[in-house]
Order: sequence, then C-alpha cells, then structure tokens
Amino acid sequence: MKRRAFIQQTGMLSAGLLLRGLSATAQQTNFPVVRVSGDKRHFMSMSIEKAIAQFKATVKNPELCWLFENCFPNTLDTTVYHEVVNGKPDTYVITGDIDAMWLRDSSAQVWPYLAFAKEDKALQQLVAGVINRQSFCINKDPYANAFYKDENKKGEWEHDLTKMQPGIHERKWEIDSLCYPIRLAYKYWQVTGDTAPFDAQWQSAIKKTLQTFREQQRKENDGPYTFQRRTSWATDGVPMAGYGYPVKPVGLICSSFRPSDDATVFSFLIPSNFFAVVSLKHAAEMMRTIANDIATANELMALTAEVEKALQQHATVTHPVYGKIYAYEVNGMGSANLMDDANIPSLLALPYLGGVKETDPVYLNTRRFAMSSYNPFYFKGTAAEGIGGPHVGKDMVWPMSIIMRGLTSKDDNEIRKCISTLQRTHGGTGFMHESFHKDDPTRYTRKWFAWANTLFGEFLWKTYKEKPALLG
Repeated sequence: MKRRAFIQQTGMLSAGLLLRGLSATAQQTNFPVVRVSGDKRHFMSMSIEKAIAQFKATVKNPELCWLFENCFPNTLDTTVYHEVVNGKPDTYVITGDIDAMWLRDSSAQVWPYLAFAKEDKALQQLVAGVINRQSFCINKDPYANAFYKDENKKGEWEHDLTKMQPGIHERKWEIDSLCYPIRLAYKYWQVTGDTAPFDAQWQSAIKKTLQTFREQQRKENDGPYTFQRRTSWATDGVPMAGYGYPVKPVGLICSSFRPSDDATVFSFLIPSNFFAVVSLKHAAEMMRTIANDIATANELMALTAEVEKALQQHATVTHPVYGKIYAYEVNGMGSANLMDDANIPSLLALPYLGGVKETDPVYLNTRRFAMSSYNPFYFKGTAAEGIGGPHVGKDMVWPMSIIMRGLTSKDDNEIRKCISTLQRTHGGTGFMHESFHKDDPTRYTRKWFAWANTLFGEFLWKTYKEKPALLG
C-alpha cells in the first residue's frame, strides 16, 4: 500500500482505538508492553540488547527508557529479512507498514546500528546484507526508489508512465536514493574494515550512480528519465511530460522527487545536491582504495568539483529577515523555492549528513529560517511545533524534524526541549510516527514507521553518551 493511502485509511483511526484501550494511568505510569515479543522478532542483536539494558539501568526517566526500548530496536524487531544467498549475506528491509524496500529508508534504518557492528559479527553481516541488496537494486534500475524482494512482483504502481519493470515498487527519481547507500557503505567500511560487500556488483552500482548523476545534470538534453502518474495528487506526478519544469544546466543534479517522495517544484534540490557532494567524495575514496579503480575515482571527483562550484554559485539567496540562506530548490535561472521539508536530506539536516559544518553562518541563518513562520511548512500548535511538509498536509508536525533539530544542536536547552516534546507526543503508543497534529498528538499518521523509531533511538543514544544529564 502506498504511504499516503495507508495514512488516509488507517493512521488516524488506529491512534484513537489504541488510546481508548489504555487507561490514563497506564499511559502515564505503567507503560504497557508494546515491543513485539522475543519469539516474533526478526533479528536479535546482543549488542543492541546490552545497550538497551545499559540505558534503562542508568537513565532515571522511566518513560524515556520505555520509548528507547521500543524504538531503537524497532527496525531489527520488525522490518529486516536476513538470509544468505549464493554465499553472500542478503538483507531485505521494509519501511514498516509497506512491504517494499526504499534505498533511503533501509540505509537510514540500519545506520544507527553501525556503532555496534565491529563487536557484533551477526549485526555486521546484517548490514553487509543491506549493502549487497542495495547494490543489486541499483544495478537493476538506478532511477527507482523502492523495490520488492520478489523479482517477479508487480505492484500497484506498475502502470505508472515510466520504464517500470517487475520487482520495482516505485520509480521516483530522487538523488538521495543513490546517496544513502554510499553513506551506509562508507561508514560500514570505516567501522568494520570489511571490504567483502564492495565487489564487482557494488562497483557496478557506483558506476551506475555516476552515470545517472551525470545524465541528470542535463547538460545536453533532458536525459532518459520521465515519470507521470494517473493521480489526483499533484505531488505524485512530474509536470512537462514527466521531465519537470525547465532548468539551466549549471552543473547541479536534477531530482524529480524529494526524499518525501513528493515531486520537486524546481529540479535542483539543494539539500540533495549537498548530499551528493559528500557521497561522491566517499565513493571516490572507496573506488580508489578498495577497487584500485583510479579512473572512476577521478571521474567521481570531477563531478564533485562541478556540483560544489554550482552550489557556491546558485544555492543561496538573500532573505529580507534572515539574510543569506540556502534555498530548498532552484532552477539555475534565478528562481528559488524557500522552504524546508521534514524529510532527510533537508536544509536542517545538512550538518548531520556532512554537507556543511554546524558553525557555517549561512546554515545558521537557514536554520533560523526553517524554524520560523517564514517556512510555509513550520507548524506551531498547542502540543508541539516543528517542520512538516506537503506529503501529509497542513498542521502536521513530523517527529523526524524534531529529532533532527536535536541531533544538529549544541544547545542543551534546545536538545532538552526536543526530547521533552517527543516524549509528550508519541500519542500513548510508545513509538514515533510519520507525523502528528500540532494540537493533538493522538491524531497521527503511520502507526508503524521504523525510520522515525530508529532515528529517535539514535538521538537518545547520542544524548546518553554525550550529555546524559539532559535525559533526566
């Protein structure tokens, strides 16, 4: 089921039913068991269980302990399917309520576990399996964002007006879909030193990534990718015969869709281009060091230089209140879309992804803009305030944006506020959600959204290791 359809049909209803089933006392003090039972968990990591036990033994806030135990292992508990295929680890990762593997989500879901992978060989093999599966998917179609485990499966979007094929859930071209697997692979290599996943299949995927990025610079033509959908949702289709509105070929890479899976307005999506620079550098280092492919490494670095230069020239605008800030989208002709979206990569998340430094003055201006009424998708209500986006509509705050605000902050009061807000707005479920209403956290979307859960666990663990006093 598509994300938005799931939201409409089940999200709000399930929240109300769950809360009516719990007494106020249970919600506030007794914390009912909501984590899936041990015999039904998909994967057990002793290092993650040890971390949970350590957190619970040290942190004095019982609700945060409950939330951490529920959220941090949620990806392992409910979404991973790990096996060995042809002698290689293979891990298929669903997002939660949708049986499909997004390249972005699967990378982000297992990312926080890398900190434990060196000492946990089973966990290491699980992540290696994700890398192997992603490489296979990218080689199948570098323009697709989500895949099925069954290579013969045809999904609900098989009639989209694009080059669909069996085994693909959705074919929305997003720059970050090719960046996230590189981010995961690079960190895996740094942490474990293992090079087994970076075989000919992985190297081919890197070359396809390079080719796709160059095609989407659109220097000579619009490239081979188009996408249209028969839908009443404007953000589900790409205008102008599926190519998007015209851009000037200035060196930036076009992205037809945002990490929200919503269509871009202007195809040069700035957060994703910053992410591409980081990813290209990492891919070049790996191709040079592991594969000894100097030629491809040089090509990757040449593209990096082009995109970096174009960002310097086209990524910023002058805002009347906040001064020089990063635009969310541009077209290379002087037009810019000033906003931020909760989905990552976002402008707010740029330091988290390594795109800019946390002290970058333009980023700091942009951060203030993103968390103000000048951002059309910053919603402030009686329950919470934070960034949302057009994907689920007005007045819906995404926990992911509150988590990212905390992860990119050095201010103790701001971090504490983010944690407190998230603690108050899980809607009595013990889990994070895609979004919740700014005035009522029991009105939420996506009861089962593993990325938000694991990211919240990452935030709590980082705070526990660096600033434990903020956890109460």
